Amino acid sequence: MTSNPTALGPIARAGVGGAPRPNVSFEFSPPKTPEAEEKLWEAIRRLEPLSPSFVSVTYGAGGSTRDRTHRTVLRMLSETTLKPAAHLTCVEASREEVDEVIRDYWASGIRHIVALRGDPPGQIGGVYTPRPDGYHNATELTAGIRAIGDFEVSVGLYPHVHPESPSIDHDIDVLKAKIDAGATRAITQFFFDVDGFLRFMDRVRKAGVNIPISPGIMPVTNYAGLKKMAGPIGIELPAWLGNLFDGLDKDPETRRLIAASVASEMCARLAEEGFGDFHFYTLNRADLTYAICRVLGVRDTGPEPKEAAA
Repeated sequence: MTSNPTALGPIARAGVGGAPRPNVSFEFSPPKTPEAEEKLWEAIRRLEPLSPSFVSVTYGAGGSTRDRTHRTVLRMLSETTLKPAAHLTCVEASREEVDEVIRDYWASGIRHIVALRGDPPGQIGGVYTPRPDGYHNATELTAGIRAIGDFEVSVGLYPHVHPESPSIDHDIDVLKAKIDAGATRAITQFFFDVDGFLRFMDRVRKAGVNIPISPGIMPVTNYAGLKKMAGPIGIELPAWLGNLFDGLDKDPETRRLIAASVASEMCARLAEEGFGDFHFYTLNRADLTYAICRVLGVRDTGPEPKEAAA
């Protein structure tokens, strides 16, 4: 990262005419309430015209959102032009139960699954104990998905060492095992240390990993909430990021401007380093992600959104 994280040099060059349009993807979470569902669909409609490569819908800890995830994905299929990818985990479920979900997705027209081991119920970052009759990890889950249908399978990748991993080399070995099992893309956890990410990616590519890898971008305005999210999964937040948000607890507008600036510069820097795919953790809000995509040269180029069913 540059010594001045809010410098405008890279941002000014992003999206310049003639530069290739980045591929973007967006991640949403299934809503818990009618009000949350309304906000989610406002975000979906706002981002749909950007024609993302795909959008993903998360699966709660312990598989707690299975039905809501399924409903959200199916509604995307029927009411939008988007290509939804459903998250799937192997926590608290037998192989037979997970396979039933996979078959249901295939029958419904879903052709992309994000295969993750998942967290124990209510314990993000907690110790995972596989069920004897279940898939033990994301590698086994990936193989199970590919055995049922010719899905595109995205898997997770951790620029910071996975909390349960002894080393980055081990994480890379796990990624290669997932690829051998049929994974076709990796999506990274969010990060803010771009230089550290680039060093990590050098090691990944030198290890012979050639599948597409999408850096995970988190445009966040609530630093306290970010710290709570990052801590259990081992993501270190740089001091300069905390300094930018210091003293702004009662100034949401300035926090939003800072969040957009930081994320835009990260993406512009990564684009300069040759990355052309970005996965945005939207937190079911569209405004920041939409603005960052504009900075990157991603405009409304797709067909008009489908009208919602009556």
